[in-house]
Amino acid sequence: MQTFFTSPIFIISAVLFLFFIKGIHIIRPTHRGLVERLGKYHHFASPGFNWIIPYADQIVMINITEQMVNAEPQEIITNDNLNARVDAQVYFKVKDDEDSIKNSQYKVNNYEYQIVNLARTTLRNIIGTLTLKSANSERGKINEELHKTLRVETNTWGLEIVRTELKEIDPPKDVQETMNKVVKAENEKIAAIDFATAVETVADGERRAQIKKAEGLKQSKILSAQGESEAIRMVNEAAEKYFVGNAQVLRKLQALETSLENNTKIVVPGNAELINVIGEMAGVLPIKREPSLQKNRD
Repeated sequence: MQTFFTSPIFIISAVLFLFFIKGIHIIRPTHRGLVERLGKYHHFASPGFNWIIPYADQIVMINITEQMVNAEPQEIITNDNLNARVDAQVYFKVKDDEDSIKNSQYKVNNYEYQIVNLARTTLRNIIGTLTLKSANSERGKINEELHKTLRVETNTWGLEIVRTELKEIDPPKDVQETMNKVVKAENEKIAAIDFATAVETVADGERRAQIKKAEGLKQSKILSAQGESEAIRMVNEAAEKYFVGNAQVLRKLQALETSLENNTKIVVPGNAELINVIGEMAGVLPIKREPSLQKNRD
């Protein structure tokens, strides 16, 4: 007894459905496809739904996003005969138009491998003409030359070289140690110069302070001397005014001064004129005694 599932129509329909399902390919926006039929390029497959003939057609998927390959570390002899360890990275992407994608598959075999070897060769050519010191100081120039060379050489491969970056340019270990010592010595020299400059600045400040202090002391002594000189001048003027026409009193004072130098005791009457003169000059007035006390003493 024949059923629907065993009928020829169902079988043929199932085979056709499976055949159709087998040929469906969904391409993401990050990829493009090259459809080959019986080993020959047939058509270009864009992102989205695509159907190919199963077993007759084959679709090759190509990533068009930016990618990176490492040029791998290598020893390069610089112009000053030093072995430098050099490593670089290359950033690239396959262009998204049909011709570029075809060229990336049909004009170059394994473009990633080709880029790595081309970058290594180009680096040897560039750095081989430079000294180790100039190679380290001219990284930007090396990147530019490497990028330019790769862009020209891969122009027919359907690729875009986005940028190149040097990861390292390391000298031999003994050379690196010597360079570190030189840098350390230079830093210590700069630190010593800065310290000496600071000490000199402090010393200069202290010297200026001492000069200011000495100038102030000098000015103080000058003012003090001027004050004493002015006081002496005023005393002399007062004495000259007082003793004008009093030569006899002046003579007595001189005699009194001479006597006092030898600790001589001199009794001067209280009402003597000399006492009055001495009191006026010293700002002291003689003590007046009461007549009764004077009389009793007599």
